[in-house]
Amino acid sequence: MTALGALGPVLEDIGPVVVAFSGGADSALLSFAATEVLGPERALCVTAVSPSLSPEGLADCRSLAGEWGLRYREVATTELDDAAYVRNDDRRCYHCKTSLLDALGPLAAAESATVVLGVNVDDLADHRPGQQAAAERGARFPLVEAGLKKADVRALSRRLALRTWDKPAAACLASRLPQGTPVTMDRLSQVASAESALRSLGFGQLRVRHYGELARVELGEDELGDALARRQAVVDAVKGAGYRFVTLDLEGFRSGSLNPPAVTGGTP
Repeated sequence: MTALGALGPVLEDIGPVVVAFSGGADSALLSFAATEVLGPERALCVTAVSPSLSPEGLADCRSLAGEWGLRYREVATTELDDAAYVRNDDRRCYHCKTSLLDALGPLAAAESATVVLGVNVDDLADHRPGQQAAAERGARFPLVEAGLKKADVRALSRRLALRTWDKPAAACLASRLPQGTPVTMDRLSQVASAESALRSLGFGQLRVRHYGELARVELGEDELGDALARRQAVVDAVKGAGYRFVTLDLEGFRSGSLNPPAVTGGTP
C-alpha cells in the first residue's frame, strides 16, 4: 500500500470501482493499483471495444489482464451509431465518453461501484471535453485526486515494475481525423492498418493523420532520420493501407496536432 503513495488511500475511500481500462500508462496503473488495494472482487477492469481502439491496443489489454490477475471484461460501445460523434466536431470526445459511460454504468450499478478513469493532473489543462461527460455521469479520477501528473504516473509505474511505465502515449483512432471529417469504420480501419504497419517496422511514438488519399505521418523526432533512411519501407507500409500519398511531418510527433488552433497542445 505504501508503494502506491497517495493513490492507495484515494482508492480505499472510493470503494468498489469499475476501471475504464484502455491499456495506456494511466489506466494501466489505475487498474493495477485498484486490484492491489481493493482486491479483484471489488475492482472490475473493463475495456471498451470499438473501431476506434486499435487491434494492438485490445490485444495488450488482454495480455496485461492476464499478467496482473485483473478481473477483466470487455464491453462494446456504440459511438458510431451517434450522429453527433460521427460528425467529428470539437465535442467528439464528449460524445465518445458519453457512450463509454453508458456502457460502463450498468456494470457499475450491478456492483454498487463507481466508474473511475485514468485521467492525470496534466490532462486537466488539455482540450478534453470527454472529462466533462464522465464527471457529469458521476465518474471519478483517482490519479487527479492523488495529485499525480503524467511524470508521476510513469515514475510510480516504474517503481512497481509495470511494463507500461514507458508506453508511448496513445489516443483513440478517431483523433487521427481532422475535425469535420466524418468518423467511419473504413477510415478508422485504414488508419489502424497504416499505424500497425509502421509499428511492425519498429517505430514507437507515431500517428498517421488522415486526409483522404493522403497520410501525414508523425514520428518521434529521434526516429525521423531512420524514417528517411528507410523511406521506401515507410512509403510501402502506408500505401499498403490504401493511401495514395505519404508525407512525413518534419515537426515530428505532436500530441493534439489536429486540435483547433486555440487549444493545440491538448488531447490526442
